Amino acid sequence: CSFVPSGSGVSIERRGTKAGHNYQLLGHLLRGDVVVEPYLITLHDNAQTYTSFSHLGTELIYMLAGELRYRHGGEVYDLRPGDTLMFDSGAQHGPEKLLSFPIRYLSIIVYPRATI
Repeated sequence: CSFVPSGSGVSIERRGTKAGHNYQLLGHLLRGDVVVEPYLITLHDNAQTYTSFSHLGTELIYMLAGELRYRHGGEVYDLRPGDTLMFDSGAQHGPEKLLSFPIRYLSIIVYPRATI
């Protein structure tokens, strides 16, 4: 079980951090067959676009605030609050155009846990 009180997610560094993307990890489990990484991502007006994310698993994005144009492979999606995008995260993906700020969305990444 993982409980994270409101406003206390752990800020972490990921590839997008260098482009001004703020990641807060909202939970973490140490066991199980799959890894689930729930993030609250915030992009402010100084953030940069970045469409070269690619990693193992499936990703779900749920828009909370702001608007952006999000690229997944050869397709582009305009996302607004309440919109959901779910995709194979092995294809290159990421925010292509930032339309209104602040932008906040949940990003939940799921992939098989490596066995050693």
